[in-house]
Amino acid sequence: MLHTLAEHFKEGGWMMWPILMTSLLGFAIIGERLNYMRRASAIRKEEFLKQLNQLILKGDLERCISFCAQTQTPLTRIVRAGLMAIASRKSTEEVQTAMDAVALREIPRIQQRTGLLAMLSNMATLLGLLGTVIGMIGAFGAVSKVAPSEKATMLAASISEAMNCTAFGLLVAIPLLGAYGWLQTRGTELVDDVHEAAVATLNFILSNRDKFNKAG
Repeated sequence: MLHTLAEHFKEGGWMMWPILMTSLLGFAIIGERLNYMRRASAIRKEEFLKQLNQLILKGDLERCISFCAQTQTPLTRIVRAGLMAIASRKSTEEVQTAMDAVALREIPRIQQRTGLLAMLSNMATLLGLLGTVIGMIGAFGAVSKVAPSEKATMLAASISEAMNCTAFGLLVAIPLLGAYGWLQTRGTELVDDVHEAAVATLNFILSNRDKFNKAG
């Protein structure tokens, strides 16, 4: 299998190298994004909120903060910012501002670099098309300029170059486009979850902040 791919890669000419570089960059981004998504969704939203709300009702602010610090995700960092503001005796507006400030930093990271996959998918397709055009130009050159005894060989080589560039361009573009769609959807779901959970937690914290004051 690998030997066959290597042969087709060689037959595709020099345009195969830009396609290869595009694929390496694209799959590196996919790997990084999958790793980030795994870490960002390391907690179950419902379970986290349930345990945190129980600690809030007990008025144990220090345990609330340490509980959020146990797992580093966008949601826990946003909630922890609000709890730290409560611990510093900040006003309601300042607590919300503290959480919003962290959210403005964390939310864009969820979909960071995902859009590059769509661009790289288009680039792979266009590079494959360019390789096809170059190969076809070579094929026409073989017909018009090369000696009759060499026409068949040159024509076959040029057509092979054209078709291999097309195939490899699509072979790279299709997985990148699929990964872009999945990551975009997953990122949107994660952003919605973070917004929903952060707002619910903020309201719960503020409505029960008197418990922290009594405990303090």
